[in-house]
Amino acid sequence: MRTPAPDGRPVALTIAGSDSGGGAGIQADLATMTAHGVFGTSAITAVTAQHTRGVERSFALPAEEVDAQIGAVTGDFDVGAAKTGMLATTELVETVAERASSFAFPLVVDPVMVATSGDRLLEPAAERAYEDLLSDTTLATPNADEAEVLTDIAVTDEESAREAGEAIRELGVDAALVKGGHVPGETVRDVLVTDAGTTTFEHPRIDTAATHGSGCALSAAIAARLATGDDLETAVGGATDFLVRAVRYAYDVGEGDGAVNHAVELRNAAAREATSEEVQTIVDRLVDADVSELVPEVGMNVVGATPYAESVDETAAVEGRITRTLSGIQPNRGVRFGASSHVARFLLAAREFSPDLRFAVNCRFGADVEAALAELGWERAEYDRADEPTADEEGETMGWGARQAFADRNDEEPPTAVIDRGAVGKEAMTKLLADDAATLAERVVALDSEVRR
Repeated sequence: MRTPAPDGRPVALTIAGSDSGGGAGIQADLATMTAHGVFGTSAITAVTAQHTRGVERSFALPAEEVDAQIGAVTGDFDVGAAKTGMLATTELVETVAERASSFAFPLVVDPVMVATSGDRLLEPAAERAYEDLLSDTTLATPNADEAEVLTDIAVTDEESAREAGEAIRELGVDAALVKGGHVPGETVRDVLVTDAGTTTFEHPRIDTAATHGSGCALSAAIAARLATGDDLETAVGGATDFLVRAVRYAYDVGEGDGAVNHAVELRNAAAREATSEEVQTIVDRLVDADVSELVPEVGMNVVGATPYAESVDETAAVEGRITRTLSGIQPNRGVRFGASSHVARFLLAAREFSPDLRFAVNCRFGADVEAALAELGWERAEYDRADEPTADEEGETMGWGARQAFADRNDEEPPTAVIDRGAVGKEAMTKLLADDAATLAERVVALDSEVRR
């Protein structure tokens, strides 16, 4: 017999409705909690028949059944934090409020009051009952419409979000996070109001309608992080970052707009080792082929991004780059994450336009390379450093250059090669890109062979 090895985990509780489509509600909450390393428990408040295109039917459970579920969980598990979602009736809001008054753990309330269409979901009595629930709440996470229901303040910008947050705190809640997803603008601002002041979390708006379950995932992520011991501001900041990635890389499921990707960070972390190995295979291929004709004076680097990479730390590259030697080319050291700044920033900026791109390499540029690219017939783009609006560090220049090369291409295929003709004191360069490691390696070898002709 094998010796058991139990895995102790923090416990979180979600009190919410069931989404048969899996993108929101209890299903989204439990998936999000699992992704954050927390054991999720639940009390189901309602059963819905819904999918990516909308809700067809909804049935609220009797309050005594919901109360029994909460009692069963809190009577057995050491709950570290809880969250609420859909509380469909006045009686359910009142039942949860009564239970919350005895909670010895943080409670996050996502006040589900207004549909995406703008329609009010609750009767006025239920909206008033939320005031009692909020008085025993650690954090409320209303969107702009829900904040207006609670405060009569129309949230149209950061200042009005702060005012609404302060008004919500007057209901007795410790803190309010007024979400900015429904406020127009290219930047989304989520405003956290606490007794210590206001903190704003900003991120670029993602051009997608696949946001089903985003509010559920955010509040569940905050509750999960609180259960693991994060302070409130850290929990909110981490959960906000999680949601940005989950929305950008949303699940493409169903006939509607899809749903947020609750497992995106788990899958991204799981791909790190494979990504590092793929970069190493490219390096080995280039060393075997001795592509020394393409190595720039500053050295060559090969960069690979994890499938959902958002930062340099999520890109693997050769530490110290690849350089020429008397016997060919050799990497100075091994492959590690965060080893590249310049090429990594270029690849990450390119992925803003073509998210499937995962690998890049910098090569020498000159008349012979330009002629070889033309002979190969590859799609090319270029940028001129003279057009850069401000003198910036080299890594930021790489990001700016990628944005110049990729912008305004609409639905065109991404370029295989991007040319940087250099500037005073800056070496000219060619960047090659590809969706997969094998293709990038073959492109470098093919370009080297063509240059040698």
